[in-house]
Amino acid sequence: MTRITTGLVAALFVVSSMAVASAQAPATPAPPAAPAKMKLNKQSLKDMKAKWSANKGKLKACRKDVKVKGLAGDDRWFYIEDCMAKS
Repeated sequence: MTRITTGLVAALFVVSSMAVASAQAPATPAPPAAPAKMKLNKQSLKDMKAKWSANKGKLKACRKDVKVKGLAGDDRWFYIEDCMAKS
């Protein structure tokens, strides 16, 4: 009986201290949401590739970075797009 009572008192103490701590914590603003990226379709990929083909050296370097980072799918294309936009 004593163990049960001690356990309940300890649990009550933990819960009440968590409630007080959360009430005292300053409200932090939510981080700004990242801009939503559209899904890519075949035509937009063709357009990107055509634009990038003018600078094959830079494209090769960007693709190497993608491979090192292990990106796949749309993340891969968005990374290449950002990489190619940098000067």
